[in-house]
Amino acid sequence: MNVQNLPVVNASLNASATVLIIAGLIAIKANKQRLHRVLMFGAIAVSAAFLTCYLIYHFNVVAVTKFAHDGWPRTVYYFILLTHIPLAILVLPLVAMTVWPAIQGRYETHKKWAKITAPVWLYVSVTGVLVYLMLYVWYPPVVS
Repeated sequence: MNVQNLPVVNASLNASATVLIIAGLIAIKANKQRLHRVLMFGAIAVSAAFLTCYLIYHFNVVAVTKFAHDGWPRTVYYFILLTHIPLAILVLPLVAMTVWPAIQGRYETHKKWAKITAPVWLYVSVTGVLVYLMLYVWYPPVVS
């Protein structure tokens, strides 16, 4: 594997995070705290792996792939991207502010933050996959 393969790895890690977050939310709604904990720490691990791969990719690739299609796909792509980026930056401190109280056993504080963090984290994970699909699969770069 080389650095050019990392976008698909990143999309896979984002998709995995999405599944783990949803499963974690289902587990806590079913009052399965231990399973919830395992799933959410899995989501954190997968998201940390994503961030690592993302940084490796962007520190090693000289040219950034640009979205080359016009019309409504371009508008949708940039809307997704321009909402994804600030929320992706925000999600790291949100996850920290959600996890830390849980580790300390302050579950009411954890629950309060989780109601904010979960939808943001899900949005970032899902839109990360959508950005990949739009950029590389559905509307790949035009090769001349």
